[in-house]
Amino acid sequence: MKTFLRIIAALIVLGLIVLLAIIFVPVQRTKPTEDLAADWTPDKGAPLYAARMGDCAACHTSEGGKPFAGGKAIESPMGAIYASNITPDKKTGIGNWTLADFRAALVDGVDDEGRHLYPAMPYENYRHLSEKDIRALYDYFMNDVKPVENEVQQTSLSFPFNQRWGIRAWNWAALDDPGFHPSDAVSGDVQLARGAYLVQGPGHCAACHSPRTAIMSEDGKTASSDSFLSGGEIAGWSAPDLRDAGTPAQMWSADQLKAYLTTGRNAHSAVTGEMALAVEHSLQYMTDEDADAMVAYLHKIRLGQASEGSKTEIPAEDPTKLPNRVERVDSAKDDTTAMLVAGKDLSPGARLYMDNCAACHFSDGKGSPGVFPSLGGNSLVTADQTTGLIDVILNGAALPSTASRPEAFKMPGFAHRLSDEDVAQIASFLRGAWGNDAGSVDASAVTDLRQ
Repeated sequence: MKTFLRIIAALIVLGLIVLLAIIFVPVQRTKPTEDLAADWTPDKGAPLYAARMGDCAACHTSEGGKPFAGGKAIESPMGAIYASNITPDKKTGIGNWTLADFRAALVDGVDDEGRHLYPAMPYENYRHLSEKDIRALYDYFMNDVKPVENEVQQTSLSFPFNQRWGIRAWNWAALDDPGFHPSDAVSGDVQLARGAYLVQGPGHCAACHSPRTAIMSEDGKTASSDSFLSGGEIAGWSAPDLRDAGTPAQMWSADQLKAYLTTGRNAHSAVTGEMALAVEHSLQYMTDEDADAMVAYLHKIRLGQASEGSKTEIPAEDPTKLPNRVERVDSAKDDTTAMLVAGKDLSPGARLYMDNCAACHFSDGKGSPGVFPSLGGNSLVTADQTTGLIDVILNGAALPSTASRPEAFKMPGFAHRLSDEDVAQIASFLRGAWGNDAGSVDASAVTDLRQ
């Protein structure tokens, strides 16, 4: 008995020592892999391009606010986290930060005074940035961004999440080594290595598209883990699986995936939610070489048909062979289309679809290539989390305007004309139509989101 009590006492003492160490031991900053602080001249356009690839504006620019002045609420399971002011304003921004301070925020998740940043700041991913890109980012924010005095609302989470010293333990468990370390499967291929870097580092794709562990860290940061990019959730919206062989991202041709990433639309689908912001502020600015590299890498790491180390061939798709509306309806063989065309024995959801949606998405649910997305096999429609689908029906959605596709088509919201039960009926119909096989939606889910 005495031995057992001694063990318990020893464990308690050890736990207190660890706790005190976490609280009082100074925060450690990782060292750069190379010295770029002195006599550094960026390549032409590199600072702006680095900022765009890092998609900094999507979080640090609030709706209607000045660029990078912060204040946007980032929803998390713990509560709202407010994005900071990252303009070079010396009072409320980062104007007094050194390059070392800036690097520590990106790589180690600590600010200029050594305080831990909440991991809503994707330093899990940014710690894989190259030192050159970190230096380019610092150059951009200090020299090219206009300083804006804007005191951002302080993040105030409930206990214990308001105890930032606990993030030190989280970092110890969640973070891997800094720097980009391409796998053997891609390191010998310049294009694939570049694609891996863009996806894992500045693009921080895993922040949304990888699932989360029990401690809310990313479950899979590289393709060595099957969980990497296998689907995640952000603010109740599902971020789709990008790797399974049966998912749209893997079934689309390289040209169609590239169009989706750089313009927000292709012949099959269109972006919504946070992905629309990613296209608007970041992905549309990729060079052709980088876009091709990202697409090649995403197709390379396809699961269920090819391993990361094997050759993956995805046939090109000829958009000129996509059938037009009349041919599609006349040759339609699926039960949903036949029912809608006949206009008989319609369920309440089908009738509401014909009244509100069919003018754009048509009776076959395929919409118009590059304009109105297809609804059959649409990941937003069939997602386990129905928040995104309900939100789009209630509030509408707008495609981002890009250089190559400037037209910003907008779907209207129907919150003003449809009841919660109506919205649930339409959503349930969509989730079971044209080969979709997802569960129904209850009106209470619509009520909760509307409120």
